[in-house]
Amino acid sequence: MKKIMNRPEAFAKEVLEGIYLAHPRWLEPVDNDPFCVVSANAPIEQKVAIITGGGSGHLPVFLGYVGQGMLDGCAAGDVFQSPTSEQIMAVTRRVHAGRGVLYLYGNYGGDIMNFDMAAETAADEGIQIRTVLVQDDVASAPNERAQRRRGVAGMVFAFKLAGASAELGGDLEEVTRVAQKTLENTRTMGVGLAPCTLPAAGQPTFTLEDNEMELGIGIHGERGVRRGQIEPADQIAEALLQTLLADLPIKAKARVAVMVNGLGATPLEELYILYRRVHALLGEHQIEVHRALVGEYATSLEMAGASLTLLLLDDELTRLLDHPAQTPFFTVTT
Repeated sequence: MKKIMNRPEAFAKEVLEGIYLAHPRWLEPVDNDPFCVVSANAPIEQKVAIITGGGSGHLPVFLGYVGQGMLDGCAAGDVFQSPTSEQIMAVTRRVHAGRGVLYLYGNYGGDIMNFDMAAETAADEGIQIRTVLVQDDVASAPNERAQRRRGVAGMVFAFKLAGASAELGGDLEEVTRVAQKTLENTRTMGVGLAPCTLPAAGQPTFTLEDNEMELGIGIHGERGVRRGQIEPADQIAEALLQTLLADLPIKAKARVAVMVNGLGATPLEELYILYRRVHALLGEHQIEVHRALVGEYATSLEMAGASLTLLLLDDELTRLLDHPAQTPFFTVTT
């Protein structure tokens, strides 16, 4: 295992300390706990607050989207581990501005347990909480059991649109509705080429031969839907897109946002090769690409591979997607 680090057990903490030092204008810890991340201008009066959280190792998810027009706070766990309910509650108290808090995070058991515990504590303190789970990974469960799907890169679209709704003055019910609507219209599927290695474990999270790939793999190395010989980029793009189009009710003349996301060790050049074919295929289906995001938005340490996300847009979602936002890792301008 070759990593630029000091002690493995200090990896996540030192990552967070470096982020605070690099981005003091945007982010600060709560009560000197680096795992409790909030926007430097929180709380914002008369604004619904939005909190996310999850394990470290997925930058820019989660804390990279804390900032103007997106999230107000994030509770981070150690690498691939859930934050504690106490950490979630510390962030909740810090960002609450009297209009309630939306918990918006991925559908993983440990996160659900600890966010639910925090929500109970918040209710006892008179803080109104709503929860929306991100469940966009089509490979993790069939459509009829969509409530069991994992939350992956599509959560970035939910952060963006719910954050815009909150900044525009939406109340807690409205911001929650926007988050739910966004996720109902979002689908993601990934492909893995090589594993990552957890700093504390020193062992790969899964194994693939040099000539193999795995379609549908999860961001923690969860088993996908098909493993086999690595295919040309165009075939990978076609397989990913066809699966998403079969799951999401998109008709000709529709408008979408597209995200081609690198998982940590895939060169940007390769992501653009994938996008090239995705864009052409959407054109063949008479589907308009309103906005394309190509880069690293939800990674998994140094895992090699990529994911494809589609967000089906209407006028409301388009307006919210285009609303300005600025965070340390993500910017949208008019």
